[in-house]
Amino acid sequence: VRLQESGGGSVQAGGSLKLSCVASGYLEGHCGMGWYRQTPGKERELVSSVRFDGVTTLGDLVKGRFTASLNNTLNNDKNVLYLQMNDLKTEDTAVYYCAIHGWNYYTGVDCNAQDAWGQGTQVTVSS
Repeated sequence: VRLQESGGGSVQAGGSLKLSCVASGYLEGHCGMGWYRQTPGKERELVSSVRFDGVTTLGDLVKGRFTASLNNTLNNDKNVLYLQMNDLKTEDTAVYYCAIHGWNYYTGVDCNAQDAWGQGTQVTVSS
């Protein structure tokens, strides 16, 4: 599976950006995709996840401002995950990564195993 993010950049606080992630390759066996972000010295954190059956979750810090959506109606070997980010804050500054999810090996019911990552895209929000 190959993941390619795009859409990062610099914006002033209160502005908007839309990230895209194209997942291509053999997607069978995966159950969803997610957006994560990371700042220097901190662990990577989940921003949003979207399962292929449509179930979507958002982190508490971005609820009401970010929206994730998935286009998986393309041909069988390509999905596109989006992250619409509105009312951006300086604390949203981070490298944003896309991941494709598999079923959790231990629980078998959680779609949160990070099977592959994109290279990341920088989002910088200035005051």
